[in-house]
Order: sequence, then C-alpha cells, then structure tokens
Amino acid sequence: MNNQSNDILTYTKVGDYYIPDLAMDDQPDKEIGIYGRMRERYLKEHHPGRYSYMLLYGTLYPHLLEIGKAAQRYLDTMIPRMAAAAGVTEELKARDQMTWVGKMNAIRAQVEEIIRVDLIYC
Repeated sequence: MNNQSNDILTYTKVGDYYIPDLAMDDQPDKEIGIYGRMRERYLKEHHPGRYSYMLLYGTLYPHLLEIGKAAQRYLDTMIPRMAAAAGVTEELKARDQMTWVGKMNAIRAQVEEIIRVDLIYC
C-alpha cells in the first residue's frame, strides 16, 4: 500500500504511518517589492485564515506580485498627475529646488497613503 493514490494526494508509508506526499508548486523568481511585503504582513497579522489558505493553495505569491505591480503602476501614473495639478513643474525645479523637492515628497507621501488604503489594507 506504499504510495497509494487517492485522486488528489499520494501517501508514503513510513513505519506504521502514512505520510502525505506534499510539494509546493514552483514560484517565479520575481521580487514582490515593498508593497507586496506590506500586504503579506497585513494578511499574516489581520487575516491569518486567508493568509494560510492562499499559502496552502499557492495563490499567495501571485497575489503579492500583483499587489506590487499595481502599486508601482499607481505610483507611476498618480505622481505626475498630482504634480501637474499642484503646479510642480520643471520650471519650479530650476527656479527653487528645495520647494520642488518638498512638494514632490508631499505628493509621493499622499500617493503612498492612497496605495496603503486602497491596495494593502483592504
């Protein structure tokens, strides 16, 4: 009865016990990024059931990759839009660098807060 098939799982007899043959699917070697790690930590701490389910069924890593990609797309599109709306231009950068840096940092912080609310902690 060694390596008995049960449609989904196979088992190996070790001594008097049958141990399921479990293996993780190969995950792509892509970095999940800071926002993916933030989402993972949030799921671990606040939704451990969902985290465990996603981990067991192999959907966690793709989910974290998608969160990281979505956050990067959001940063890439919203920062220029918000900068244009606030009048933060290259002309301002040439005229007063410190003001430009301060405004750009404030805009980036606003966009990062939106990402945390809309993508990470939802």
